[in-house]
Parts: sequence; C-alpha cells; structure tokens
Amino acid sequence: MTTGTEAGVPGMQDRVPFDPYDYAFHDDPYPTYARLRAQAPVFYNGALDFWAFSKHEDVRTAFRDAQRLSNSWGVSMDPAAYGPDAHLSMSFLAMDDPKHMRIRKLVSKGFTPARVNHLADRVREITHQHWDKCLELGEFDYVAEFAGLLPMDVVSELMLVPVADRARLRELSDALIHRDEGVFDVPEAAVNAYFELVTYYADLIADRRQNLGDDLVSALIRAEIVDDETGEPTTLTEGEIIGFMILMIVAGNETTTKLLANAAYWGFRNPEELAKPLTDPDAVPQWTEETLRYDNSTQMVLRRVMEDVEYGGYTIPAGQRVLLLVGSANRDEDVFDAPDEYRIGRDSSQTLTSFGLGTHFCLGAHLARLEANVALGEIVRSVRSFELDLDRAERFHSINVRGFATLPMSVSVR
Repeated sequence: MTTGTEAGVPGMQDRVPFDPYDYAFHDDPYPTYARLRAQAPVFYNGALDFWAFSKHEDVRTAFRDAQRLSNSWGVSMDPAAYGPDAHLSMSFLAMDDPKHMRIRKLVSKGFTPARVNHLADRVREITHQHWDKCLELGEFDYVAEFAGLLPMDVVSELMLVPVADRARLRELSDALIHRDEGVFDVPEAAVNAYFELVTYYADLIADRRQNLGDDLVSALIRAEIVDDETGEPTTLTEGEIIGFMILMIVAGNETTTKLLANAAYWGFRNPEELAKPLTDPDAVPQWTEETLRYDNSTQMVLRRVMEDVEYGGYTIPAGQRVLLLVGSANRDEDVFDAPDEYRIGRDSSQTLTSFGLGTHFCLGAHLARLEANVALGEIVRSVRSFELDLDRAERFHSINVRGFATLPMSVSVR
C-alpha cells in the first residue's frame, strides 16, 4: 500500500494534468476525467495538495463513507470557504452527524415533499409567465430570460421573498460561486455578496417572526424536534435558518439554472435525441435524467479525511482533502454503456450520482426534478424547434458548478 507522502505520488500531476480552477478544464472537463479514470483513478495533485476520485465505484463508496470522509469543513476547495465555519454559508451540507441530522430533521419540517408538491401549480404559473415572454421575443438569452429566473422565483415563492428583491438575490447568488480565471480563493465580490445576503435574510426573518404565515421561513421558525442526545426540544437558531436560506439560493437556484441550460444545450447538439421529447412530451423526464447524468450542474464536491483511508492502492492520510468527481463518475465506461453518448431514454436510476448518496443525499432533488420537468415540458409543447447561437454562448466559471452564463436562443413556435 502506497501512502500519500511516498515518492512518485506527487508526479501524478505531471502524467495526468488536472487543475479544477483551469478555465480550459471548465470548457470541457470530460477528456480530463477519462484520462484520470484510465491512468490515475485515485489522483493526487501535489501543487494544490488534494486528492480526487474519478471512478464511479470510488465516488459511490466515498459518498457512503461519511464518518471517515467528512463534510464538516464544507464541500468547496476555496481556502476561505474550507474550514470549521463552512456551515455558516453551507448549512447542514457542511456538517457531519449528529449535527447534520439535527439540522436536516428541523429543516425537513418545513421543506417537506408535500410543500414542494403543493408548489407544482405555482411552478407551472411561473414557467408560463417567463416562457410566454420568451416566445413573444422570438430571440432571447435563454439563461437571463428564463433558466435564471424560474429557479430563483420558485425558491423565493417558498420563502415569500418580494418580487422586487429577486433580481438582486440572483446577482448575489451568482457572485457567491463565480470565479475569475487565476483566482484560487473566495473573491472579494463573493465575500461582499455573502454579508449582504446575511443582512437581507436576517431582516426577512425578523419581519416573519412578527408575521408568521404558511411560507418556508415561517415553517423554519416554528420547526421543533426532540434532540436525540439531550431528549429536550430543539429549534433552529437564526444563524442556522440564515445558513439554510443561503444554501437554498445556491443549491436550489444555481444548480437548477445550470441544469435547464445544459439540457437545452445538449438537446440542440444532439437533434436526433431532442426529437424524442419534441415529438413526445412524456419523454421530458428522461431528458432531465440524461442531462443530470451526461453533464450535471454539480461536477465535484470536497471531503475532509478524518482518519487514514485506503482507496485505489493508496493510503490517504488524515487531514487531506478529497474531491469526489461526480461528473466523471456519471461517465464511467465500466458502469454506463457508451457513456459519452447523449441518449435520452437511458435508465440511470440505480447508478446516477448527481444528487449524492447516503446521509447527504440532496434534500432538494425532488424540487430540482419538478422544476426541470415542468420547464422543459413547456418548451417542447410550445415550439417546433429552437436554435442556439453557440458563438455567443458564455460558460459560467466555478469549481463545483458547471453551466452557462449566457445562451442566446431563437425559437420556432408551434
């Protein structure tokens, strides 16, 4: 068994270059993933001092290895975001059990499947509102006019955020995760966005405490469970509520925005596959699922090694960082037939890693699928075809999240 400090391990970066901050990597990470799976499935970058798992089996195992591979310092490599205070902006995503389970149970009191299902009609109304404007325009930026508006409006509906505030919250959400080329830490714009969001949500909570209603924020204020350790009733603190609300506009907004744009992009790039939902709207959920596999919004998440672990013939010492390359796991040729082909209708229900596994399985998976299916369903029911101006499309740059900042579209209405 080789340890992470023995000679030869740092040389992996020379044999298989992998820099998650590289803009060229953001443009197309999949050739790099393929080389990693073939040549260094358990990879070490000595310059940036992190490990990475690229094989489906290792990523899947690592998701379930929650005690030894910890979330407690967050899921991002940025130095300012990685540490014992990560939960302030990532809520229970940056916690281990039992702290994680306590917050998750409390949050689940408000973020229930019933509440999400009840929102379905409102999701359809919001979709119609934005998409009808796009149809009238004929030519538009699919991200700015549709994909970037719908998820933020849905999250805002859950929280009863005033319509006038939503555009600013989306700007702050973008600023939290965007990274300029060559920047290896949380930039000043992201720090400022975080503090502005904290102030905004603190004011919103204060107002809601005086005017409790049926919204998610009110439900979080009311939420109470019996603590497993003390046997006493416990509620969410204001800081815990704010942390979850910030997590919602990143995990509940940014990732769904990118999912909707990735679906449109890959559908356009694969017209024979796009023809399936265009001719049969019942195939829309399959369009969503294949996009989640083929080019998921969340490409990688970080774990902190709590005790020495053995993966792929290496002993990874306690204190190290490990990237779980979700985007690579979903293209593993040992698991998926012709993984680099975009096939709408492929059944990946038992092998998909896009929402994680185990105790940290994404709480918002149901909402993300609901929004995508409603939005993409409305598109195929209203247009005969659409065109994308790929020369003017711009990618969003982030370590964890993959998608588009702009995606010019024109439509041919039915």
